[in-house]
Amino acid sequence: MLRTVLAAGLMLCAAPALANDSTAELGTGGLILSRSDAVAMQSEDLYISPDKVTVDYVFHNNTDKDVDAIVAFPMPDIEGNPEEMPAIPNDPSDNFLGFEVTIDGAAVKPQLEQKAFALGIDISAELKAQNVPFYPFGDTAKAALAKLPKSVADDWVNRGIIIEDPEGDQNATPSYAPWWQLRSTYWWRSNFPANADVRVSHRYKPSVGSSSTVTFFSDGKFQDPYAAYKVRYCMDGTFENAIRKAAKDDTNGYPYYESRIAYILTTGGNWATGTIGKFKLTVDKGNAKNLVSFCGDNVRKVGPTTFEMTANDFYPEHDINILILNPTDSNGGSAN
Repeated sequence: MLRTVLAAGLMLCAAPALANDSTAELGTGGLILSRSDAVAMQSEDLYISPDKVTVDYVFHNNTDKDVDAIVAFPMPDIEGNPEEMPAIPNDPSDNFLGFEVTIDGAAVKPQLEQKAFALGIDISAELKAQNVPFYPFGDTAKAALAKLPKSVADDWVNRGIIIEDPEGDQNATPSYAPWWQLRSTYWWRSNFPANADVRVSHRYKPSVGSSSTVTFFSDGKFQDPYAAYKVRYCMDGTFENAIRKAAKDDTNGYPYYESRIAYILTTGGNWATGTIGKFKLTVDKGNAKNLVSFCGDNVRKVGPTTFEMTANDFYPEHDINILILNPTDSNGGSAN
């Protein structure tokens, strides 16, 4: 079970409340297998940094028969909300996280399934019929919405599929912005030979949320949403004292800005036993002067920027949320 970690050097993730100068991180995770009592996850080696996420798995077929299974990687849902700014590394590509996968060292080209929803209703066919792309951000979607017949646009507004663009010219012809949700999943079929190991690796660029200041600290005091951050990121006294000291030494009182990463660890328990034989988590805060905080058991510092947690027969009860505080230009930061 993940719990409080760290005293010297802390880590990164996101809060739901966003200031105008913030971007929201999108939660990502690992692979999901179709239900199988024959294939066990022998090990998982997970590395998370602001620049990349890599996951190396060893699966083992415990039976004397080959097993064919579907393996899926759900991409984070994207909400077409013009009032929020999700952090999308490869905007506006369908593969917006740059997802790649190999099996036993050979590259695999997965299938991509995408659907669009509004108020929980699948509207994919309707978007296709009007030549509107599923990806809700960028000029392409807005240009397609501008070509909608008025009757269709009015219907879609009433149904919560689109809204009148709040950034549009209110004195001109109405323009529209997407309000639907894009759901994307990469998947492929994989064979697990009898009584054998299969090594699967995947990597992608994480969605890193950010805020231009420390949102839970101002005027020398911790403030809302401090309580939520403390639970979410397991911030301890050493971490908090480092923030106080840096704020005191900084002439502007804003020595850090936030980066946040979310990793969904709890969704993939479809393998035999439901546990991970050997689990290893490495968190890299990126810069030795960054502060980092996250929750975990028996976490130890293994390098200038890296922290490691290992466990046997690990059951993923909680997701991983990481908070990284990056020094601003006016502050040298402290190497934790």
